[in-house]
Amino acid sequence: MKHSIDILSTARPVIALQDEYPAGFIDPMHSHDHVQILYASAGVMSVRTPATSFVIPPQRAVWLPAGMKHEVACRGPVSLRTLYLPVGRGEERRECRVFEVSHLVKSLILEVVDFPLLYDIDGREGRIIELLLAEIALMPNAPYQVSMPSDPRLLRVCNAILAEPSDPRDIDEWADLAAMGRRTFTRTFKNETGMGLAVWRQQVRLMEALSLLAAGASITQVTYEVGYDSPSGFAAMFRRAFGVPPSQYLKH
Repeated sequence: MKHSIDILSTARPVIALQDEYPAGFIDPMHSHDHVQILYASAGVMSVRTPATSFVIPPQRAVWLPAGMKHEVACRGPVSLRTLYLPVGRGEERRECRVFEVSHLVKSLILEVVDFPLLYDIDGREGRIIELLLAEIALMPNAPYQVSMPSDPRLLRVCNAILAEPSDPRDIDEWADLAAMGRRTFTRTFKNETGMGLAVWRQQVRLMEALSLLAAGASITQVTYEVGYDSPSGFAAMFRRAFGVPPSQYLKH
């Protein structure tokens, strides 16, 4: 079995690791000297950086730049496939990117994690690596993330909503939690996150809904878990955001 302490010193264009994590597992804030691509072939992860929060089901992956601090939490059991890219090869970027994972990219990732540690760069393995990197570069971004504020008062509010997206508190109650006046809270929240609280909370609810659907929850269960009063209201919101009803997402 490959271990990170071994593979991160290996001179290869992509080095890969696979791990199995139980439900509730949390890997606290840390960073790597390599570019990191996190992909769950089964299960749903939540990935947080100091600036952003993501939900990563098996249909997508997240690209983390070298040195980016991040926390990984597993809703249920997760089969994690991690790709490490040494910096300086031109593939790295300074910002995080969540991208869609095609059937081809998934197959390539699952193939690469089974490569021997010192795979042949000039042979079949090397050609597969080149194809994988080329395909990842073509994958479209997935717009399922929210910006996190730096103000600790706002961060307290955002963490509470992330922990319980169905929380029904109104803007005055959230402003009270932040110990801020309503106008100051509203203005500061938009300045720090780029959107108002209502839109930010809806984004969180969409991420939670996608996570629950990917984990196998029913549409009715998801409706109430994310704070909607009826499946029809939830389905309408979902369709506005993604262009398809949640039942079609399940078949995607």
